[in-house]
Amino acid sequence: MAKLSFENLPAPPAAKTLGWKFIGADQGAGSIELEFQGKPEFANPSGFVQGGFITAMLDDTLGPAILVATDFRQIGRTIDLHTHFLRPAPIGPLIGKGWVTRLGKSVAFMEGHLSTPDGKTVARATASAMLFEFQP
Repeated sequence: MAKLSFENLPAPPAAKTLGWKFIGADQGAGSIELEFQGKPEFANPSGFVQGGFITAMLDDTLGPAILVATDFRQIGRTIDLHTHFLRPAPIGPLIGKGWVTRLGKSVAFMEGHLSTPDGKTVARATASAMLFEFQP
């Protein structure tokens, strides 16, 4: 069997909706970098990406960091997620960076942020997730 990677796994429907695109990962650091698309359909009345979509993008950044940190052996199911909104997120591409801060036997703790392509952080998040065996 070929070694698992994001390139040979089908994207979940929610990830497709968010425009999820793998950029890179560092297994040793338990980190991942992704691109999302802040679509016009995601706009709030002010014309920026609505906060629920920002939170979903961060959740879909932090969870895959567990796959990276465990070499695709474990997956997390979010049990706690805190989002801090720092500035409005414009419609267009957004970059998610996430990493595992602690990997326990049954729970993982993660941090991450979502930024514009020019590096302006729009939101950051912390989360914890229950760990389960990954079965692709």
